[in-house]
Amino acid sequence: MNPWRICQLITATAVLQSGCGFHLEGSEPLPSSLAVLRIDTPYTRSDFYFGLRKALLQAGCRIDDDARDAGSAVIHILDDSSVQRTLTVSTSNVPTEYELTYRLKFSVSIHGREVIAPEEHSLIRDYSYSENAQLAKDRESAILSQALAHDLVSVVMRRLASLQTSAAPAVAAPASPAHS
Repeated sequence: MNPWRICQLITATAVLQSGCGFHLEGSEPLPSSLAVLRIDTPYTRSDFYFGLRKALLQAGCRIDDDARDAGSAVIHILDDSSVQRTLTVSTSNVPTEYELTYRLKFSVSIHGREVIAPEEHSLIRDYSYSENAQLAKDRESAILSQALAHDLVSVVMRRLASLQTSAAPAVAAPASPAHS
């Protein structure tokens, strides 16, 4: 195939994708009411918090940690936690499999009015454990927790993108935990 033909195919593909509503993951446009916002949370050291800040900044939002007036948008993080529990143990009573659960509960208010009622989401993953590879398994647990937090950031960003440009009455979405 000649280079000119390849260039035509790439251009045609780009045009088709832009016309069909194709967006990169996490690149959904956010309403203008979220252009300046504050994240209200005591969990400022979590993987979710760092991921949410990054995603909001990439979406063009300005995060103003000092905005306390009723005229700004606020994302309230009510719970941001991960819990690890033992699923199975060996005959010598050594854990061989763990379950990691990442829970998130958040709400959103704009101009002092709740537009997303408190929603709770949780993701669960399990992983095997071996005493012989303890350092690697500890690192695997940390990576898995980060991945779950990233997935929850995507959930929140999609919810934010679904808001209308004007602050509507509270949207009460079902609080269904996402299990994978």
